[in-house]
Parts: sequence; C-alpha cells; structure tokens
Amino acid sequence: MTKGRILVVEDDFDISNMLKIYFSAQGFDVQICARGSDALADTRRQLPNLIVLDIMLPDMNGYDVCRSLRTTPRTSHIPIIFLTQKDERSDKIQGLELGADDYITKPFDIEELKLRVSNAILAASRQTQIDSKSNLPSGRLIEDHLRSLMQSQKPWTYLDLRINNFDAFTDVYGFVAGDEVIRFMSLLIGEVIDSGGTSDDYAGHPGRDNFIIITHADNVEALKHTLIERFDEEVRQHYSFIDRERGYILVPDGVYGEKQVPLMSLGVGAVGTRTHQFSDIREITELAAEDRRRGLTGQDSSASILTSW
Repeated sequence: MTKGRILVVEDDFDISNMLKIYFSAQGFDVQICARGSDALADTRRQLPNLIVLDIMLPDMNGYDVCRSLRTTPRTSHIPIIFLTQKDERSDKIQGLELGADDYITKPFDIEELKLRVSNAILAASRQTQIDSKSNLPSGRLIEDHLRSLMQSQKPWTYLDLRINNFDAFTDVYGFVAGDEVIRFMSLLIGEVIDSGGTSDDYAGHPGRDNFIIITHADNVEALKHTLIERFDEEVRQHYSFIDRERGYILVPDGVYGEKQVPLMSLGVGAVGTRTHQFSDIREITELAAEDRRRGLTGQDSSASILTSW
C-alpha cells in the first residue's frame, strides 16, 4: 500500500529522476512535472499528499505556483517543500510567507529530504485532518470553510454525496478494494469540478462513504448529473465480470444464506444560498442529507434473499 502521492516539480531531469527512483523505492507514488503550469493542472486532477517544488522553472517561478496553490480552496491544504539552489535568507522568508511548509537547498542530503517529506505529510494529516485515502479535507477543515462561506455574499451550493452499498461491496471484495473505490471517488470529484465547476469550488471527505462538494457553479443540476452518470459507468470497473453482467453481488447472510445487493451507486443531495438562509453548519448538512435521502424515495433499495438450503 502506498505511503502517499508526491508531486515533484523540477525541470532538471537528473534530479527529478533520482527523486522518483528513491521515493518510489520508499513506498511512495511519485509523479513528475517539469513546468509549473503542468504541476497546477496535475494537482487539480489528482491531489498529492505533498509537493516538492523547485523555485526556478522554465515557465513560471515556484513562488507563483505556491501562491496559486495556497489561494485555491481545493489545494490550499497540500504541504509544499521548496527545493532550490538559492540559499539567501530573503528567498527562504519569501517562500515561507507564501505558505510553504519547508525549504531545502541543493545539493541536499536525500535522507534529510525523506525525513522532511515524511514529517510534513504526517503533520498535515494530524493538524489539518486530511483523510489518508482520499487526501481530501475532513472534520474541522470542512467546518471552517463552511463558516467562512456563511459570512460571504457569494452564492454557493453544498452537495452531500454518499456511495450506496459501499459496505456490502467491502464485505465481498475486502477493505483494500474499498480503499481503491475511495481513491476513485476522490479523483472523479476532482475531474468533475475541474470540467464543470469553478476554481473556488471545494471538496471534502467527512468519512468513509460520504463526500461533499461546495460549488459556486451556476448549473448545479448539470454537475450532479455528471457525477451520478460517471460514477454509475466507471465504478463498474471495480467489480468482477460476473457481477457487472448480472448487476448485483451476493453478500453472505448468516440467517438466510446469501442476499442480492445492487452495485454501488451515488446518492446526491443539494442545498444552497439561492433558496435558503442558514443559521449554522448543522442546518446545512442536515438539509443536504435530507435532500439526498428524498432522492432515494421510490427506489427499491431492499436486497433479495437467496437461500442456500
């Protein structure tokens, strides 16, 4: 199991290749970008656990990359370690003022860099409540973002997302397969926001099969439709051919033998400032969850029983 995803933004091939080989051997998933613009695009598609960022890049400097990441809600929590040949005190201060978590100069000790990377990822997980599987904010971070939005005048919509039948899936396929579904969901949310949302949109992972999106997009219905349609189509890759073909899985049942449970689907509820005025965070989450549950009304969510007698 990977220790986390590291994005190395470095235009020196020898250095980036050395870092990829070393950290991959340490159990990390390592991606390389040689340009700052590519790093920003890659980060939007899939959030890394940490970014190692060179300051001197061919298209833009690392300070601008860091500034963009820190001012975008979806990426503001990602730890950043600057990697540079500059050793001036003013350069270090500038990087730290922009929100970088650490700073190391070339030539560097690879073991020291490994410790800094591991410590930064661990600190981010402990202090900012980042889910280790989805790499999305949870708990206090989501609440803080909602509180700040409640003070603003800009319209927004809160989407409550839940993966239906997720527990039954893990009962049959195991927790490792369940973790893959969580990572798939996180990636899907990022892609849908990137294509149909705005740069100020926010995604979070309150827990296990529950995700949230806070969007400023005008066409929320289109966003919901895309999420549901793509999930239904793409989640099937996590099932065996037999289960995909018949459209359900057989879950062991101690009393009745086995029961049929439909393939996973995505439930989505929404509530926003265009139709409501909120007094507290709990009101937002409860109304969105109620809207999601209302969308399931009339659907047959019960499992069929297959006796093994």
